[in-house]
Amino acid sequence: MKRWFLFVALLCFLQTHAQNSSDTATGDWQAGMELDVLPFVLGGYFGASWIGRDQVRFRLLTAKVNKPDFTTNSAFTHHQLNAYALVADYFLKPGWRGWWVGAGPVFWQSTIISKSSGTQASFFNWLFNGSVGYHYRIKKRIYISPWAGLSFRFAGNKNVPVGTERYTLPFINPEVSVKFGFIL
Repeated sequence: MKRWFLFVALLCFLQTHAQNSSDTATGDWQAGMELDVLPFVLGGYFGASWIGRDQVRFRLLTAKVNKPDFTTNSAFTHHQLNAYALVADYFLKPGWRGWWVGAGPVFWQSTIISKSSGTQASFFNWLFNGSVGYHYRIKKRIYISPWAGLSFRFAGNKNVPVGTERYTLPFINPEVSVKFGFIL
């Protein structure tokens, strides 16, 4: 409940600030912040800050995600991950509007529990993320961005012992969600 309150309070603050701000200009360096809905819905969090110019931006993000059991091998439960990423995005149109594509490295620190023994294990993986989304401008400086992506595991722990079971993060990890953002 506290997370939802903080999320709504931040959006209200951003809405008030945006009404008093001038429009964003292309060609100048700009910065912003984003929140992603899905981690909040799953009991975690997501925060990103970004800086960019023209049609390119760089995002630094962190997230805590409690993956639903249907997304994990049926022998395991409570897959929780902390993610850290540096992603570069390219917008097809200037002014941070419309379609964008992004890519970059992601680090996941995870824990998972074996259903049969109740044993918990910790492990880490490096992934490469590719994503695509669309920016809808709500106000001059506030946007909503539905997006989808794939993260490809390329390094880290494989065949992690969890009690009597072994867990391996899948090679391909799909994601889909909606971000709310604010241009400073």
